[in-house]
Amino acid sequence: MPARLAAEPRRMSARLVVTPRQYTRVAWLALAALTLIVLSGAAVRLTDSGLGCPTWPRCYGHIYPPVAIHPLIEFGNRAVAGLVGVIAAAAAVLAFRRRPFRRDLAVLALLLPLGVIAQAVLGGYTVREKLAPGFVMSHFLLSMAVLIPAFALVWRSLHEPGSRPRSSDRPLVWTVRALAPLAALTILAGTAATAAGPHSGGLVGQHVVRLTIKGPDTLEWAVHQHAVIAVIFGLAVILAWLLKRRGSAGPLDPLEPLTVLGLLLAAQGLVGSVQYELKLPAEMVWVHVGLATITWLVTLWAVASEGRLAPRSAPAGAGDDMAGAAAGRALETVGR
Repeated sequence: MPARLAAEPRRMSARLVVTPRQYTRVAWLALAALTLIVLSGAAVRLTDSGLGCPTWPRCYGHIYPPVAIHPLIEFGNRAVAGLVGVIAAAAAVLAFRRRPFRRDLAVLALLLPLGVIAQAVLGGYTVREKLAPGFVMSHFLLSMAVLIPAFALVWRSLHEPGSRPRSSDRPLVWTVRALAPLAALTILAGTAATAAGPHSGGLVGQHVVRLTIKGPDTLEWAVHQHAVIAVIFGLAVILAWLLKRRGSAGPLDPLEPLTVLGLLLAAQGLVGSVQYELKLPAEMVWVHVGLATITWLVTLWAVASEGRLAPRSAPAGAGDDMAGAAAGRALETVGR
């Protein structure tokens, strides 16, 4: 009997083991959930429901919202955020049950619930500050930042450490890596344009501060800056695509991330131009935000696909030189 009781915890522990394939599914679910909350939050703003629940975390002092469209939309977003938090927490816990255990996955997974908590706190301050543009912009940008470890978790769970060959095409790798800060800058400019536009997130009569750094010309100025940066981003994508094509033995795969990224940017340019001419209808702005989120994820995919750089070759005859060996180790560290 004692031996049987002692064996029971071991059997239970064995049942809680997560295989690499199972954990990859968990990582995909976490990424999908964190993407969904971005679209849900954008819907709250674009339906003028940002102050549907003017108190946080309760709604009008209650744990449930009143039966009205705007409180229900705002509170629904909070409910979705709670579900996303549970999924993110599960991804973190299950990372420690994955066998074989990988420390890199555990660290990335822990960042997800921390990001959701930070989002919840920032969301509370955003409501308290009556949708002040700085808080609203930060709320969206933090969502984009949380997608970085979420994507990295999926990507790393798909590949064992050291299983992918390193690249020796330094111009291509560094050009593709430069796309990430350009994409981030484009998104930042886009949030400024939205903050200056007609979609304040609040109802008519609610006092919501708009972005007015250029006075009445702020919207036109912000849209112009956003468009210029987006064009630079697009040209950089074209350059990276040409470099990739130059080094390819045959035609590029239509699902090559740089090809997908270029098509997404073309679609974004078309949607952005049309929505501006139509005076920014909420439905098209929501599509624009959704495409921006997908574009950000595809940019991360492009950077990850190019992988790490191989260390530079040591000079001839320097194989036994201690300084040369130290430099090689340093380059190896950078390549990781």
